[in-house]
Amino acid sequence: MLANSTSNSTHNHSDLVGFIWNIANKLRGPYRPPQYRKVMLPLTVLRRLDCVLEPTKEKVLEEYKKLQARGLKDRALHSALARVASKDRKQPLYNISKYTFQRLLEDPEHIAKNLVAFINGFSPNAKEIFEKFKFEDEIAKLNNVNRLYIIIKEFAAVELHPDKINNIAMGYVFEELIRKFNEQANEEAGDHFTPREVIRLMAHILYTGDEDIYKSGISRTIYDPTSGTGGMLSVSEEYIRSHNDKANLTLFGQEYNEEAYAICTSDLLIKDEEVNNIVFGDTIGDGKTFDGHPDKKFHYMKSNPPFGVEWKPEENTVKKEHEDLGFDGRFGPGLPRINDGALLFLLHMISKMHPAPEKGGDGSKIAIIFNGSPLFTGDAGSGESKIRRWIIENDWLDCIVALPDQLFYNTGIFTYIWFVTNRKPKELKGKVQLIDATKHYKKMKKSLGNKRNELSEAHIEEITKLYAEFKHNATSEVLIDGIKETKVCSKIFNNADFGYIKVTVERPLRLNFQASEDRINRLWDEPAFQSLAVSKKKKDKGKVQKEVEEGVKYQEEIITQLKSLDSNIIYKNRDEFTAVIKQQLNNLTIKPPAPIIRAILSALSERDETADICTDTKGNPEPDPELRDYENISLPDNIKLPLPLDYDNKTGLEELIAIVNDHCEEYMKKEVLPHVSDAWIDYSKTKIGYEIPINRHFYVYKPPRELEEIEKDIKKVEQDILDMMKEIVV
Repeated sequence: MLANSTSNSTHNHSDLVGFIWNIANKLRGPYRPPQYRKVMLPLTVLRRLDCVLEPTKEKVLEEYKKLQARGLKDRALHSALARVASKDRKQPLYNISKYTFQRLLEDPEHIAKNLVAFINGFSPNAKEIFEKFKFEDEIAKLNNVNRLYIIIKEFAAVELHPDKINNIAMGYVFEELIRKFNEQANEEAGDHFTPREVIRLMAHILYTGDEDIYKSGISRTIYDPTSGTGGMLSVSEEYIRSHNDKANLTLFGQEYNEEAYAICTSDLLIKDEEVNNIVFGDTIGDGKTFDGHPDKKFHYMKSNPPFGVEWKPEENTVKKEHEDLGFDGRFGPGLPRINDGALLFLLHMISKMHPAPEKGGDGSKIAIIFNGSPLFTGDAGSGESKIRRWIIENDWLDCIVALPDQLFYNTGIFTYIWFVTNRKPKELKGKVQLIDATKHYKKMKKSLGNKRNELSEAHIEEITKLYAEFKHNATSEVLIDGIKETKVCSKIFNNADFGYIKVTVERPLRLNFQASEDRINRLWDEPAFQSLAVSKKKKDKGKVQKEVEEGVKYQEEIITQLKSLDSNIIYKNRDEFTAVIKQQLNNLTIKPPAPIIRAILSALSERDETADICTDTKGNPEPDPELRDYENISLPDNIKLPLPLDYDNKTGLEELIAIVNDHCEEYMKKEVLPHVSDAWIDYSKTKIGYEIPINRHFYVYKPPRELEEIEKDIKKVEQDILDMMKEIVV
């Protein structure tokens, strides 16, 4: 057996992965490499359960016969057997078939039938795991292509008992197998799991400063709405228990991938933890499955939701909840664009926070991994911006850690951990910490997919220290291009620092007018003028024809009247030219309606900076849409949050304008009016935006090298080339 090579160690899981992968290669032919997972993952789980149950197998079978003799059947039999076979467990786990992996090998001719009987002999909660794997579909195929006996024999030699391969190491095994299978299929491994060192960093920061978690007998709940194979939950549990083995922890989760769900629940079952706390289905809600824990609140929540994935399947459910329930539902502040639903998971998690301590509750803490999009995507007033605003103005955003690139298996992009909580200590209220950990990594000896970098324990400790010390402009020693440098890695901001006012800056419309032939011909392109020769009749062809002919005649009359104007005169005042036009068109048999007058003014006008300003009926300057611009103005210092503007962007607008008017006008005087003196703000279009430009805050300008130095390097390269060419000639 392989027991000695993997015994009691998380470091040798790669040996076990290699061993199982070698078994998988025996499927080649009937199965393509991307299909290996259909066999190997359920058999790995089955073998692990077999190892767990083997010591008590005979005892369970004896008890099973006694219960049968008493006439117990079906549910009553399983209930009684669970009490006996699993008397030291909270979660029933047993198998009433006579088979083990070793016994399956004793009857090669009937191995397929016996394997099905073996699986069907499990307790109901374990049997459901294999239903999710749909493994029974593969058994007949394996038998027909003469692979079943070979694979079972190989697995029978693998020791997977938790005493030999602990649950953390087994988690690594499953994750590495999935990564390899996905690599073969060119799929995304990141949909299923997160590198363990990233989860450890999340745990370190999430529980820093949290004294309650270290109290003996404390009861706490941990939740992952995208639980995958259970890595987040397992590492969180391990971290807490390593500091407090008297803590009462309950794990909750939800997963919509059947394979990942089966692996996650098998892990909990073996650890004797509540399997029903992991719910199968779409956490956000796809119309068929919904939030599996609708009424529950949790103390700690972690997630690595799929990012950059559209939420079209959930669109109807999400929009209905947003529109019908508003802030009484999960998605009150707004919805992100359809092509990236990552922020929906954060909103979902926030809805599951316990009430804050000041409201009599325990409060909650959240850690969630995003790409860069949720930091800044979406203009002021957009769904993403509203979500950021809601989180920040409620003082829930605690910290954001920028991670190195090439840290995840399925993507090389930079990622960010958001820490969100409704129980900030008093000294941290109103503040947000940004940590730049993009240089805290070491290169891996061997890359795994896109993962070429990893966090060492020293890096995790340093990042956690930056968080715990909570200092503005705190520094770390990091390697940049192989050179050790001291770099600012922590900055502290006020909540309002991330908000801004988006104002619409208008400039007046200035037009000149001329009845030239070119401009008159442009009148034919005006929709209102064209409609004169379009009949509104539909059925009577005779009336239609008559109406069209009359319209064409009227168009020609208008054109004739316009051509009689002096084409050399350029008018620079719209009111003056309008009077001239109306006077000229008085000669028509039918007085032209207002839309036709506007069409004529549009066709005969051109923008002219030297012309008079066009005004409305009240004498106010009319804005020029082509000169319209926008300014993002930072919020005033010491402004009180939350702002009075509601999330419909209408309610409370007047109150907001009263607060920010002087601030915006001062900005205009300094930044805009010196360049365009006739500009003004249209406050009716004002919007509030929030963004978190973390990269900009940590950017350090490095001047380019001196030209003389660059020239010297170029000459050296040229000389090296000449020397090499001389050697070739010789």
